[in-house]
Amino acid sequence: MAKNIEDLIKGYQMFKENYFDGTSSAFENLVRLGQQPKILMIACSDSRVDPAIITNCEPGDLFVIRNVANLVPPYQADDSLHGTSAALEFAICNLKVHHIIVFGHSQCAGIQSLLDHAITPYLSYSFITKWMELAQPACDQTYLQHAEANPEAKNHFCGKYAIINSLKNLMTFPWIKENVQKNNLIIHGWFFDLSTGIINAYNDKIDQFEEL
Repeated sequence: MAKNIEDLIKGYQMFKENYFDGTSSAFENLVRLGQQPKILMIACSDSRVDPAIITNCEPGDLFVIRNVANLVPPYQADDSLHGTSAALEFAICNLKVHHIIVFGHSQCAGIQSLLDHAITPYLSYSFITKWMELAQPACDQTYLQHAEANPEAKNHFCGKYAIINSLKNLMTFPWIKENVQKNNLIIHGWFFDLSTGIINAYNDKIDQFEEL
């Protein structure tokens, strides 16, 4: 059931009781020592796909980047605004995480908009359309190899190809590539099926997704 503001306030009160009230706060070390996550999760903004809930994590366990369709842009050293790249820089260079997980999912609306070439007619400029161009190679591969698949299957295929494309883009960042080559960092691609609850992980040795 959808939450309203009153439900959020009640939830906040429960959170405060669980984590802050009492003689010892669960946040005490997080405040005193700062955050020290070992895992960076790049997840979709979709309200159904909260990586901390799905992986049963506590506050401080994950450093999370969320954007439309969990995409990673290629490295671009220019004066444009790069929110995802800035968060990547902080996670790798400052927090020194050990793992990066690109966490995709089924029924992704961003992926579907790409497959459908969806355009919002009343907007003079669509940020979503421009952003989803990052996954155009995944869309092209889907129509090339799975042209006869039904729409749901196309979304699955395209979502997985987009994850692989983002893994390749991660390696264009010099400080990511360097840490991977030194075995200080491991990158992963995970795909979460909303209908089954199953996560499939990308195996680059066989170029396939396998159940986690």
